[in-house]
Amino acid sequence: MAWILWVLCLGSGCFYPTFQSMPAGTSHAGEVHAASDVRFFADLTSVDSAGQRHVEQHIFDEVFRMISAAERFVLVDMFLFNDFQGDIREETRALSAELTQTLIARKRERPELGVVVISDPVNTVYGGIESKHFEALEEAGIQVIVTRLDRLRDSNPTYSGFWRLIVKPFRNNNLPTLPSPFGGERVSLRSYLALLNFKANHRKVVLADNGSDYIGLVTSANPHDGSSAHGNVAIRFGGPAVEDLLETEKAIIAFSDGKVPDISIRTSPQVGDSTVQVLTEKKIRDVLLENLERAKRGDRLALAMFYLSDRAVVEELISAHERGSSVRILLDPNKDAFGYKKNGIPNRPVAAALRESGIPVRWCDTHGEQCHAKMLLADYADGESVLLLGSANFTRRNLQDFNLETNVAVRGSPDAQALRDARAYFELVWGNDGGRVFSVPYEAYGEESTRKRFLYWLQETTGLSSF
Repeated sequence: MAWILWVLCLGSGCFYPTFQSMPAGTSHAGEVHAASDVRFFADLTSVDSAGQRHVEQHIFDEVFRMISAAERFVLVDMFLFNDFQGDIREETRALSAELTQTLIARKRERPELGVVVISDPVNTVYGGIESKHFEALEEAGIQVIVTRLDRLRDSNPTYSGFWRLIVKPFRNNNLPTLPSPFGGERVSLRSYLALLNFKANHRKVVLADNGSDYIGLVTSANPHDGSSAHGNVAIRFGGPAVEDLLETEKAIIAFSDGKVPDISIRTSPQVGDSTVQVLTEKKIRDVLLENLERAKRGDRLALAMFYLSDRAVVEELISAHERGSSVRILLDPNKDAFGYKKNGIPNRPVAAALRESGIPVRWCDTHGEQCHAKMLLADYADGESVLLLGSANFTRRNLQDFNLETNVAVRGSPDAQALRDARAYFELVWGNDGGRVFSVPYEAYGEESTRKRFLYWLQETTGLSSF
C-alpha cells in the first residue's frame, strides 16, 4: 500500500503542475487600440564581400533614450540581463552595464522617478551567484524583482515533478562546486538542477512616461553582452495599448511577491494609421494561428524566426502555402550559442519538412551571433497587413502557457510606417541588398536527417529541451 501511495503522490507531483492554472493576469489578450507613433526598429548583422562582419544597433539606443527622457516612471522587464560569456567572447557591446548605468543615472537625476526592473533567475544562475547589476540597481533605490518561476506551469513534467518534491525544499547553498553553464563564476549543483526545469520569464519589455503620455517597447532583444551582435526586432508605440502592457507586468510583480507600483497610467485617445494589441503567453499563439488560417491565394506571409517548432504552427504554414498563399521563411541555423556550438535542432528538421512542402526557406548567415528576430508579417489581398512581433519563439514552450512572453500585433494598411519598415527589413535580409550578406540558401545548412527529426519531435513533445 505504501508504494502505491508513493506512486500516486509522485504522479500528481509530476503532472498536475503541467496543467495548473496560469497566475492571474497572464495569458492575456488586450483590446485592439488605435496607436500613435508606432515605430519598427531592427538590429542587423551582416558580412561584406571581404568577409568582414558589420553590426548595426538601434533597439537599445531607443531603450536608453526612453529611460533618459523619463520623468515619472520606468519599467524594464528583460530575460537575459548579464555579462555572461562563453569561451569565445562577443565584444560588440556591453549592453548589461549600459542598461544598469542608464537606469542608475536617470534615478540620480530624478530621485522621485519610480523605477521597476523585472528579470529572470537565470541571471543569478538560479540563486547560485549574486548579480552585480541587480545589486547596483537596488543600492540606487531601484526595485528589482526576480520572477518566481515556481508559480508557472511545468514544461518538463518528467523532471520537474522530481524537482518540486525532492530538490525545491532545499535552498541553494551557493557552493562553487561546478563550472557555470554560462561561463564565469562556479556554481552549485542545485543551480544545474534548477536550470533543468527549462522555464523562464522570457519577456523583453520597456515602458516609460513620455511627456504627458506613456510609451511602450516590445522586442526580441536582451541586454546581454553575449547577445549584443544578434539580429533582433522591436516595436515602440504610444496610446492605450501601453496601459494593457503595464497591467501584464503588474501581474508578474504580484505573483513574484514584489511591491506593485501604485501607478495607473491614462493615455490620450489616438488617431493613427495602425492599431496595437498586447498579447502574452498562449494568446500569442491564438492570434498567430488565426492569421495563418486566414491566409489564402493572393496573401503573403514572411516569417523571420529564431526557433520554429510548434507543430500546429508548422502545419498551418504548410496549409497556407497549399491554399496558394506566398510563404517565405527565414530561420536561424541553430548552430551558435554564446561561444558554444549547437546541433541545428529544431530549425533544421523543421526546415526540411517545410522545404519538402514547397515553401522557400533561407538561413541567416550567422558568424557567432544569432538571428534572434521573432516576427511574422502577413500582407493580405484585402488591404490589411498584420505584424506579430516580440519575445516569443514559435515553440511549444513559448506559445503554450509555459514561459512568460510578450508580443504585440500591429494592424493597418500596408503603407503604415511601421509595417512598411518591417517589410523593408525582411526584404533586405532575405535578398541581401546593398552588397551585404544577411542570408544564404537552404542548401547551406539544410539537413535531411531522420535522427534529428525524431529528436526534434521527442524534445518538443516531452519538454526535454531548451527551446
